[in-house]
Amino acid sequence: MTVITADPDELVARFVEPDMHVHLAMTPARPNAATMALARQFAGRRSLTVSMAAVYSAAHALALSGAVGRMITCFLGDTYPTPRPNALYRDVLTEVPFRAEIWSLLTLMQRLMAGAMGLGHTEIRSLWGSDLAHGKEDAVFAAPTPAGGPPVVLATALRPDVTIVHGLCADRRGNVVLAAPIGEGPWSAYGAKRGVLATVERIVDDSVIDTHPGRVVIPGQRVTALCAAPFGAHPQSMPSDGTGGVEGYLDDYGFLAEIARCGRSVEAMRQWHRDWVVDTGSHAGYLAKLGAFSPNKPVPRPAGDPTDLERTILLGARSVVQNVIDHGYDTLLAGIGPSHVAAWLAAGRLRTRGIEVKVCAETGFYGQCPAAGDVFLFSLAHRAEQLSSIPEVLGGMVAGNNRCLGVLSAAEVDVMGNINTCLLPDGRWITGSGGANDIASTVDCVVVASASRRRYVAEVAHLTSPGQRVREAVSQFGRFQRRPGAKLRLATWLADGDRTPAEALAEHTQWPSSTDFVATEPEITGDELAALRRLDPDGHYR
Repeated sequence: MTVITADPDELVARFVEPDMHVHLAMTPARPNAATMALARQFAGRRSLTVSMAAVYSAAHALALSGAVGRMITCFLGDTYPTPRPNALYRDVLTEVPFRAEIWSLLTLMQRLMAGAMGLGHTEIRSLWGSDLAHGKEDAVFAAPTPAGGPPVVLATALRPDVTIVHGLCADRRGNVVLAAPIGEGPWSAYGAKRGVLATVERIVDDSVIDTHPGRVVIPGQRVTALCAAPFGAHPQSMPSDGTGGVEGYLDDYGFLAEIARCGRSVEAMRQWHRDWVVDTGSHAGYLAKLGAFSPNKPVPRPAGDPTDLERTILLGARSVVQNVIDHGYDTLLAGIGPSHVAAWLAAGRLRTRGIEVKVCAETGFYGQCPAAGDVFLFSLAHRAEQLSSIPEVLGGMVAGNNRCLGVLSAAEVDVMGNINTCLLPDGRWITGSGGANDIASTVDCVVVASASRRRYVAEVAHLTSPGQRVREAVSQFGRFQRRPGAKLRLATWLADGDRTPAEALAEHTQWPSSTDFVATEPEITGDELAALRRLDPDGHYR
């Protein structure tokens, strides 16, 4: 029988023990109420092993509380209004605030899927040849094939003790409904040794599930205990198809922006933690405080001529359009950052030419069409032709699709196309791989990143994503292209004041690059700039 508890704090207190491995399931509706309960219950112990796809938003409470000794994840930082580092993880390589083990998104999912199916290992195509494989010799290794061919790369299965998920609703038998997109879906639930702890927006009569049996994603047989936690995903979104009469909600951008603002300093994050996790004392206290929350309003950035970042995005859109036309790609995997805005613009421009290309996002969006004025990649406000899961997108639509073009951002990129999104040269943490390594390891890519000598480097400080399949790198003054195996070289030039291409290369890159045979890039048009600013009226990417 599934146990019904009063609230998330009781759920955690009764069913999570010190030294457990707890997995926090990733859907658009993160289990944030339970995450804060974990932070309160295990504060200062550093006893838990936690795995989760991305540590951001309310999950920063785990770092601030000192509850976690080991974190298995793919991302440490913030995602809204733009992806950025958080000061909490600046020294994570010295095990502050915990020991971090960084994977790519698809490999984390593949390990959970293997654990759910009772396998010891799973074959992967990511990580190998990147710095993400370092230090994982017990978990990632090459096995020779019987025929003497190239080695098969294997990763060990991952089975947590318990998985915590936040669902739309559940009945008292424990059947949990998730609304699409379902992110990692049920895999971590099937692999959890002691079962699932679920928070849901509402506990409904069994008859609701009996009349909608196709809506259950996690069956009650797997659910040890659950509780109702209205707005338990806040500040993340809760998608809803209306099952059980539960209304969904969108991401709270004001709250998320406030967290990102606090993320500039550790002390500001500590104050956020005191205000929202410690002093609230419970999920009910959190909701009561939320009713009085008034975020600082961002100051809109002035318009005018295109900025360097806008020039980069618009040239990135041109690059994607040309690559689709020249090479016949039918799918774009949009990585978060300037890259996804460029992918959106390119898909719209291709559509006006009668060419349909589908934009995907790694959490389960296929055929995404952005809502004007909402520049967050994973917003539920965007239309999509299909809402699915991480394995379907990063597996089926990317790794299994040779007609997909990845569109990625970078903190550093070198002349061979290698990408760094993990580590600065001075040892400070950036954010992590997310799904970028999975994309760059399996499909052709375009990198959209404004050039500076700190970004276009001679050698990346951390090889997060291999560059073998990077076709182009796009800057604010032109596009760098390559033949397979060769170095990137400046191929197009967008006039940049009185500077020459050679002067721009010397000022903005560490790359030795010839300026011979550089084609002139047409000036940015008013229509191009207007299309970008309709997507991003607040100037987050300005």
